[in-house]
Amino acid sequence: MQELLVYIDGKFVPKSEAKVSVFDHGFLYGDGVFEGIRAYNGRVFRLKEHIDRLYDSAKAIALEIPISKEEFMEIILETLRKNNLRDAYIRPIVTRGVGDLGLDPRKCGKPTIIVIAQPWEKLYGDLYEKGIKAVTVTVRRNAIDSLPPNIKSMNYLNNILAKIEANVKGGDEAIFLDHNGYVSEGSGDNIFVVKNGVIMTPPTINNLKGITREVVIEIIHELGIPFKETNLSLYDLYTADEVFVTGTAAEVCPIVWIDGRVIGDGKPGEITKKIMEEFRKKTEKEGVPVYADDGS
Repeated sequence: MQELLVYIDGKFVPKSEAKVSVFDHGFLYGDGVFEGIRAYNGRVFRLKEHIDRLYDSAKAIALEIPISKEEFMEIILETLRKNNLRDAYIRPIVTRGVGDLGLDPRKCGKPTIIVIAQPWEKLYGDLYEKGIKAVTVTVRRNAIDSLPPNIKSMNYLNNILAKIEANVKGGDEAIFLDHNGYVSEGSGDNIFVVKNGVIMTPPTINNLKGITREVVIEIIHELGIPFKETNLSLYDLYTADEVFVTGTAAEVCPIVWIDGRVIGDGKPGEITKKIMEEFRKKTEKEGVPVYADDGS
């Protein structure tokens, strides 16, 4: 099997040879931004939206990406072609670049651009049919006036600490609260609740503006299901009829147990299953073609 090729600053190199300098501020300080993108059956799903978010994250940390959005999208497509991938998880990364051991980003010469693409299995395996367990964690989501959650930065220690705590507590996923005690998101996904036929999700002040979240909101409107963005508490989670999370890696996944409380009847709910099905349909027919024979 051919070794995966990774794009680094204009070159494709084998995975085993893919390297960046130890003086790169992405490595030293997590100073950089990234995205997670999916390709389904030779089409990259919501590519423009992901690239827009990448550039927004970069702008928020005063990191100027030295190529256009169109050039970046073509690099992503070419990375898939070089690896003969049709179904894949794609990780574009932009670091501050090589500098000195100080913090000052002005000491960094130029940003480092990396694109990784690899085959991808379902994040939660067979649990999409059964539902996952989630636990709330003592780690709070980064405060919006500290490190805004809408900057998808390479500093993911906040999320990792939450995941560690969930692992220790026996949860498949962590649920963050913010510093006001409101529900924020999972360690890598947005969260929705269903109560009395109404779907609710927190506004994206204390959580990432998820691309999959936006797709699911589109689906909710298309299905004519009542929906609102509103602050949610742990009470709202514990007493919900259904709970599910959304994310590029997670897709749409039901939660059936939170902190020892069974959600609904302990099985994925009918509304959740309908949204999962409609999301699958969108991924099958939408996206930017990678290969010419797919209509590009």
